[in-house]
Amino acid sequence: MKTPSVSITGRDLLTISDLSSDDLNSVLEGATVLKAAHKQSVDHSVLKNKSLAMIFEKPSLRTRTTFEVGMLQLGGHSIDLAQEHLQLGVRESISDVGRNLARWVDIVMARVFAHSTLEELASSSTVPVINGLSDRSHPCQILADLLTIKEKYGGFSDVRLAYVGDGYNVANSLIAGCSILGIPIRLACPEGYDPLRSVIEDSLKAYPSANIELVRNPFEAVTGANVVYTDSWISMGLEEDASSRVKAFAKYQVNKELMGHADNNAIFMHCLPAHRGQEVTDEVLDGPNSVVFDQAENRLHAQKSLLVHTIKGADTFKHIAETLR
Repeated sequence: MKTPSVSITGRDLLTISDLSSDDLNSVLEGATVLKAAHKQSVDHSVLKNKSLAMIFEKPSLRTRTTFEVGMLQLGGHSIDLAQEHLQLGVRESISDVGRNLARWVDIVMARVFAHSTLEELASSSTVPVINGLSDRSHPCQILADLLTIKEKYGGFSDVRLAYVGDGYNVANSLIAGCSILGIPIRLACPEGYDPLRSVIEDSLKAYPSANIELVRNPFEAVTGANVVYTDSWISMGLEEDASSRVKAFAKYQVNKELMGHADNNAIFMHCLPAHRGQEVTDEVLDGPNSVVFDQAENRLHAQKSLLVHTIKGADTFKHIAETLR
């Protein structure tokens, strides 16, 4: 088992592009170590007396639970700053909230509507800020996704990923993550719902050999793919556009017919929550090739690794790894 070798202590994670390939691989290696420690009941309470502030503008199941449980398992403490109490940017300016929190806690995680909120929070805070989700990016989800792919295929060589649906925050982050690790990605989105052009351009600039394709036909996208990924057609904050979105995405449902064009052993991925009968059928979501709950579980381990890397550094993992059977 490899142990992490790269420290990103004190750094923000606002997008997955904030990580280099060495950074990203180190976080994934740390997640593997911590997952094994958890499964074997090996003590890994390496963040004793450390505190995480959690800011939520959006509802949350996976992000809230995995960060809170993660800090508990690491020996630290988390504080849920619910929006109805914090009123970020209303009761107090975003920058003042950042300055205050930096005096009390070791790290901040924020799940927000606008990515600009994260940027302002990070610029005013002297402790690391982690993006728990924004309209632009969902880096913690992609860490869990990449960990899941690594577990299923033993690595990333010869893996091809197809994304079908809305080119929103998860799609943006998948493009960046796949570019960093050299995973070819082909995305099928309806016209008007493509990923951010700036994300594609920045990824190609940083990684000129990155293989990113945009197509309109979902069958073309998934042909030969090892991983088929989709997301909700109606993300939080986009409900007013629900009827037009359902109409635009009608031909982009991941069902048995579509999965039949992928590799025979292709896995199906979804960041959840899933709207059954819209972007995916029950047959696929609950089928033998679905790894959606593995992804959900890996949110815990990937985020724990990120917390340890960011607060204490890669050397922290060595002792844990030495005690594993």
